[in-house]
Amino acid sequence: MAAGRGVWVVLPTYNEIENLEGVLAAILEALPQAQVLVVDDGSPDGTGQLADTIAAREPRAAVLHRSAKEGLGPAYRAGFRWVLDRPETQAVVQMDADFSHDPRDLPRLLAPLMAGADLALGSRYVPGGGTAGWPWYRRLISRGGTTFARTVLLLPYRDLTGGFKAWRRELLDSIRLRDMGVNGYGFQIEMTWWAHRRGARIVQVPIIFRERTAGRSKMTGGIVREAMLRVLALRWETIPFVGTSERQR
Repeated sequence: MAAGRGVWVVLPTYNEIENLEGVLAAILEALPQAQVLVVDDGSPDGTGQLADTIAAREPRAAVLHRSAKEGLGPAYRAGFRWVLDRPETQAVVQMDADFSHDPRDLPRLLAPLMAGADLALGSRYVPGGGTAGWPWYRRLISRGGTTFARTVLLLPYRDLTGGFKAWRRELLDSIRLRDMGVNGYGFQIEMTWWAHRRGARIVQVPIIFRERTAGRSKMTGGIVREAMLRVLALRWETIPFVGTSERQR
């Protein structure tokens, strides 16, 4: 995984035309041997078309077009399936396309995987982590969501709502993506829960999360409610585990 060899970065987009070219360049500068998959949900602002233009001249970039905006969870599931079908994939990174996650942190995020971890969680709430440019109510929602999920699901990780993660292929490949029950940001909580249930070696990496400077946030009250309800359901649900050879992605 040195310099990003064998790494795919999955980048969901919806109306990110102002950020896309810059964030792709920054990712490939941080990881020169990585590849990036843009998963565009039919952005009306032309994000998907810009991604195609970039991919036509940049062999390290690829684009997966989806016909409609269905939410973060379905976009990641589609992107994960796509990169897991590539035999060269050793690790998969998920991150935002709006510079909230700093591409310069990518080597630090991947370092635990090179040392034997299965999953690296970019965390705002471990020593050295934090947020920048957030209003008080965003901090309250984020902290409250993580505290709620940690308490209900009995998880030890300090940032469960973050979306900057690096997955070892074998772990991601063993999770039944079709069983993920949420479309919004609750997907982040559920994926970490499944990894924990599997006994994965999980490492928390401090990051600074910065408020976007271009475009609009996708967070809504409905997304928050969906996540809370899914956390409660996970507390009581039992879904059979399926190994890699039997998975139904």
